Amino acid sequence: MSINVMIVDDSAVVRQVLSEIFTASSGITVMDVATDPIVAMEKMKQHWPDVIVLDVEMPRMDGITFLKQIMASRPTPVVICSSLTQKGADISVQAMAAGAVEVIAKPHAGVKQFLQDSNNLLVQAVKAAATARMSRMRTLPPTPMETRPKLSADAVLAAPTGQQMFQTTERIVAIGTSTGGTQALEAILTTLPRTCPGLAIVQHMPEKFTASFAERLDRLSEIEVKEAATGDRILPGRALIAPGGKHMMIKRSGAYYQVEVVDGPLVSRHKPSVDVLFRSAAKFAGRNALGIIMTGMGDDGARGLKEMHDAGAKTIAQDEDSCVVFGMPKEAIKLGAADEVMPLDNIAKAICR
Repeated sequence: MSINVMIVDDSAVVRQVLSEIFTASSGITVMDVATDPIVAMEKMKQHWPDVIVLDVEMPRMDGITFLKQIMASRPTPVVICSSLTQKGADISVQAMAAGAVEVIAKPHAGVKQFLQDSNNLLVQAVKAAATARMSRMRTLPPTPMETRPKLSADAVLAAPTGQQMFQTTERIVAIGTSTGGTQALEAILTTLPRTCPGLAIVQHMPEKFTASFAERLDRLSEIEVKEAATGDRILPGRALIAPGGKHMMIKRSGAYYQVEVVDGPLVSRHKPSVDVLFRSAAKFAGRNALGIIMTGMGDDGARGLKEMHDAGAKTIAQDEDSCVVFGMPKEAIKLGAADEVMPLDNIAKAICR
């Protein structure tokens, strides 16, 4: 069954190129286009789309206001396609909080060529959005799938050797998530007390978005939330979020833990990759760690969580009913990687235990 898409963008070039890309793709139909949200609302009175591809900065009504109206009246998967200035990143994080399922970052210059070069990413973003359970949205960052070879965590970090890590009093938590994860993380982090163990988090998100995302969560939470930098300590009451476009690894420093942020190839088609984070936790923390895999499309993190499990860490997968997309947790459960499967509302309590 074809996915009916509406494109809402004030740029005629963007509307034309996106229409050509989606029309050429199997399984997607461009139902209509609109120059701004006002025009879109009139057209949607006649036919409602399955997915909306939406710009943020537009005349008459901005994309976030339109998004909030959609989510209040008839929740529908929305893919944000927005330019990436710092201001744009802040606005797009607000869009995620308001219920956007995917985000595609387009440049200010060379937009037509960028869209043409990113046709597979755009098509997969729409198809991923169409699978989202909007009833699970609490009011979402991209899960781009690439055509290049799918690499494992071996491309960044060697596998654990099986040697036991000595235990310390330090306890750390590694969390991996993707589609639907921005809201899931907000639900967890805003309820954690300052006495909770330190957290290292990978949320699939574009470069420049993670700083704004971390700043927003820091304002809302009792704990400290920051975009990670190499050398940052994983401390009680602190959550470190991997920067977009970089991998993050947990490293041991004596009896303490810190993170290392590195470049490298895509792993499981992502950077940052949950598999890289989880492998590092398995290798350098072992039974001192708790691994949690949450809502997201694909299988990034499933093998890494199994490595954590095999290294003696406690492991948790979010259950299907509370996931926006039950992809990553499902794959982890199939591998036997999860000690427990639980709803989102129970995860914060599990972290505190």
